[in-house]
Amino acid sequence: MSWDRPGDPLVLGVPRAAFRPSPVFLALVALFVASGVMTWLGFGNVRFDVFLFVVSGWLVSLCLHEYAHAVVAYRAGDTDIAHRGYLTLNPFKYTNPLLSIVLPVVVVLLGGIGLPGGAVWVDRHAIPGRLRHTLVSLAGPATNVLFTLLLVVVLQVGLRSGGPLEFWAGLALLAFLQLTASVLNLLPVPGLDGGNMIQPWLGPQYRRMYDLFAPFGFILLFALLWNPRIGGAFFGAIFTVSDLIGLPPRLYAEGLSLIRFWEN
Repeated sequence: MSWDRPGDPLVLGVPRAAFRPSPVFLALVALFVASGVMTWLGFGNVRFDVFLFVVSGWLVSLCLHEYAHAVVAYRAGDTDIAHRGYLTLNPFKYTNPLLSIVLPVVVVLLGGIGLPGGAVWVDRHAIPGRLRHTLVSLAGPATNVLFTLLLVVVLQVGLRSGGPLEFWAGLALLAFLQLTASVLNLLPVPGLDGGNMIQPWLGPQYRRMYDLFAPFGFILLFALLWNPRIGGAFFGAIFTVSDLIGLPPRLYAEGLSLIRFWEN
């Protein structure tokens, strides 16, 4: 084992501190737990409690989504990713906090959609093999899928035992956000995770075209969803999957209404 300074061992040349969860992430987790308890107990303005519960839970999931990308990239060969701070789950280390944190939260509040955010920068040249590149891109959406299923299980079990409607509505909205994020992230749109999964397998000509459109992936996504036919088909598919996995539509709709605490 090599050492950077006394008490700071290295892992593959990286200080162990690069792997520790940041105080920012731990504060988000604490806020998520505390607001969940406040929602359950009906403390103060319960609609504001649900707002904090959903937004902090969504931010925690965003951090874990990006962490999944980073840790798989690290294991795949991009060890410098640890020096960029991505393995500390600190959202302020992301390449674009506005796109990664602020915009997704605004979209959640306005439309109830789990918007994917562009965040960690991966050194693709340090990762050998197309399959590894695909796995790096898949890691984030896989995290959202896992959270979706976990939250639905908790919701189904919890509803049988009773408890405050506001708490379960907030949890249902979180599950719905994870579901929409899962589907959006898996769409084969340039610049998004779904597109990045197939990019390594494209021929040189198509890869150049992909790289040309990748910076405009968000704009392309909004344009597609804005189209009535495409947007309608997307949300129809979301609602169908939601019904199949047992996510009550009235409950997550109630959750979306509750987090808009500023409305009457």
